[in-house]
Amino acid sequence: MDLYANTDINKSIQNMIDSLKVLGLTEYEAKAFLALIYLGGGEAENVAKIAKIPRTSSYKVLDSLENKGFAKVVSGKPRIYKPMDLKILEERFDRLVKDLFSHLKLAQEMFGEKGEPQLVYTIYGKNKVIQKIGEMIELSEQEILLSSPKLAEIRKALMDNIKKALSRNVRIIVITSRTQRAPKNTEVHYKDGLIATDIVSDGKRALIADAELDACGYSDNPVLAEHLKHFIEIMLYH
Repeated sequence: MDLYANTDINKSIQNMIDSLKVLGLTEYEAKAFLALIYLGGGEAENVAKIAKIPRTSSYKVLDSLENKGFAKVVSGKPRIYKPMDLKILEERFDRLVKDLFSHLKLAQEMFGEKGEPQLVYTIYGKNKVIQKIGEMIELSEQEILLSSPKLAEIRKALMDNIKKALSRNVRIIVITSRTQRAPKNTEVHYKDGLIATDIVSDGKRALIADAELDACGYSDNPVLAEHLKHFIEIMLYH
């Protein structure tokens, strides 16, 4: 069996590989995923043969596919890998694209049509971004909405701030992935594919940070804060 034998099919496969790389897969992972679809599932050695990737890298590549949600493992020795249901993947990335463009539209509204800030302050540097999040937590009197794929970093840096807020009876609602550990006594909702950190404090203050917390936009404009709050609430219940 040779997945790449036909020239026309080979061109189509390369297009699919390029598209899968846009979704976050490496070259080897994309090839292995297509091999899994071709086989319907199989051992690492067989997948490597069909995918034309080094056999010594096959387990690492397939385990990475599992961690990224593109494959699943059937228990046994040797392990059998199967592709994730394509409908599930389609729905996940459909949500991800919608979330991305919702963030882009929100950023466009916050910064104005000509790129001029509308009461928005830009902060650069991870330490400064986390410090600003800490300030928002300290100022909170009623409610904090926090959505982040980097919750572990925020929790580690700001645990004292969070505990003090909870002791003031501030309601803290968290949205994060299942790989992140949320602070105790917070209301936690799990969502995959988060692309940014969003936080709203008391409906008065708002912050949007990039995926790595290296930069953020901050505003204490209640109108913008309510706009971001509405966006987070949509994520909570959809």
